[in-house]
Amino acid sequence: MMKKASIIFYILYFTSAIFAQQPLPIGFAPGEKALMPAYLESRAKAVSGITTPPTSPVRTMAEWEESQAIAITWTSYPSILKEIVRYAKLEVLVIIICSDSNQVKNYLSSNGIDSQNVSFIEKNYDSVWIRDYGQHTVYTNEVDSLLLVDWIYNRPRPDDDVTPGAIANFFGYPLYSTTAPPYDFVSTGGNFMSDGFGNAFSSKLVLEENEPGATYSIIPKTEDEIDSIMYQYMGIENYIKMEVLPYDGIHHIDMHMKLLDEETLLVGEYPSGVADGPQIEANLQYVLSNFKTKWGTDFKLVRIQMPPDANGDYPDTWWADYRTFTNSIFVNKAILVPIYAEQYDTTALRIYRENLPGYNIVGIDCNQIIPAGGALHCITKLVGAENPLLISHKELDDQYESSSSYQVDAYINHKTDISSASVFYTIDTAAGYQAVSMSLTNVVNHTWTGDIPAQPAGSRVFYYIDATANLGKQQMRPMTAPNGYWVFNVLQGAGMNDEMSADIAFDAVFPNPAHAITCIPVSSEKNTNISLKLTDVLGKEVLTIYIGILPKGGDKFFFDASKLSSGTYLLTLESEEGRLTQKVLVW
Repeated sequence: MMKKASIIFYILYFTSAIFAQQPLPIGFAPGEKALMPAYLESRAKAVSGITTPPTSPVRTMAEWEESQAIAITWTSYPSILKEIVRYAKLEVLVIIICSDSNQVKNYLSSNGIDSQNVSFIEKNYDSVWIRDYGQHTVYTNEVDSLLLVDWIYNRPRPDDDVTPGAIANFFGYPLYSTTAPPYDFVSTGGNFMSDGFGNAFSSKLVLEENEPGATYSIIPKTEDEIDSIMYQYMGIENYIKMEVLPYDGIHHIDMHMKLLDEETLLVGEYPSGVADGPQIEANLQYVLSNFKTKWGTDFKLVRIQMPPDANGDYPDTWWADYRTFTNSIFVNKAILVPIYAEQYDTTALRIYRENLPGYNIVGIDCNQIIPAGGALHCITKLVGAENPLLISHKELDDQYESSSSYQVDAYINHKTDISSASVFYTIDTAAGYQAVSMSLTNVVNHTWTGDIPAQPAGSRVFYYIDATANLGKQQMRPMTAPNGYWVFNVLQGAGMNDEMSADIAFDAVFPNPAHAITCIPVSSEKNTNISLKLTDVLGKEVLTIYIGILPKGGDKFFFDASKLSSGTYLLTLESEEGRLTQKVLVW
């Protein structure tokens, strides 16, 4: 039976390929959907790595962690692939899946790109979309052994689907596969992002493709069963799933959302009421209202425009391209960002630079590939560092204290343990940084603590963390330090504590960065008197937005950011029960 199914599948597959005439899209090509049942049967019975979960607890790496390699498949869109190689090889080893390495080398050389720090794996492939069918990096016991994980690809493309095995063989890493019952699981890398500490995001496509009656699953899975597989193979403890979008076609979250770090969401924004804008906003409010960061705090939000196509149309017009700036890729100290037209690109690249200081932000023209439904993130896949020194820190909020030090806590971990750690700080980056030693304050949680000395009110404090493992591995966070840093302001006046009773919630301001009418959602369990003001970083009042009664249930307040100078401001909500603040960036 298996042999017959396989024969039928391959006949259908190659017949489809003959008629396709064009590079395979990120979605289904004509005729591909009908191939899924036979493809899944053949995939389930194929030997592909270790088909039971790892026996040790595992942790999925976050994209901004240190990587050793990036993989691409050399097929369609070589003009874009070469630019990825040009910049990525300055940071990591570039692995190119191809049919003829000499042909690729000659093409790169003709475009001024040598093959230093580039390796080739010659094998068959079906498409360029390695994000969706490629390997996932996980670590045992948070920072120990590196393992690769392979899901079943949700397209009937067998040569693509075995690519993780080729990558695993190249490095000599174990490959764990969700290809055999009861752990069979279908999904795509473009519909998954992780914070590196057990939180992960997907659209509900992951439920639809594994549910009873779906043509994607071998044995249907409930949501609880999916969550269990993700925990056992990927270490995901909190799997956040959002409604699919009406117009994006493939329902992959990397087309409109990206984690910049453990607490910051970069979210695509359409004009009010346009295309997927309403559903993106509903999904975002669902996340912000129901989920917290690894530290139990609210997620920070950065908005970035979803630009129209060359004709000014958005995806709710059927012929419009799904242009996006969130489909970018971290490559250690560089971030490769899709660009389309200067009038939109300039602002998008500036938002990246402002929120990720020190990174080499590189724009790559993606007008050729975006009609196929994807961009840079969709055609790249990272392999994590083999020997990671992991640092995680919640950025300090602005401070009202100018007479006491500022405590810096960080998770710092390495498989050989940490020999030393320091926090470096300055109020003038041109003058250089000063170091303060950190000490291990919680052995179980790998918490290291240091204190930045008190600074005068009005100061802007820049800082980063540097750590060294017992066997000499060194790492900084942000990775781009000292050019990159975290920053907080020391504001005028001690004031009230930055806290409020649970009766009032100060939701994320949007858009932020702001440049026009800006919305401030506030909810309340009861009628209460409030004041809502905007101040500069020195505590000088710039704007009184509202003083009066906040009704039970809450309200939305607005201000016009176009009337303000560019810079960082502090939005302050006060009531008799306390104070809450948010930073607002105006451009």
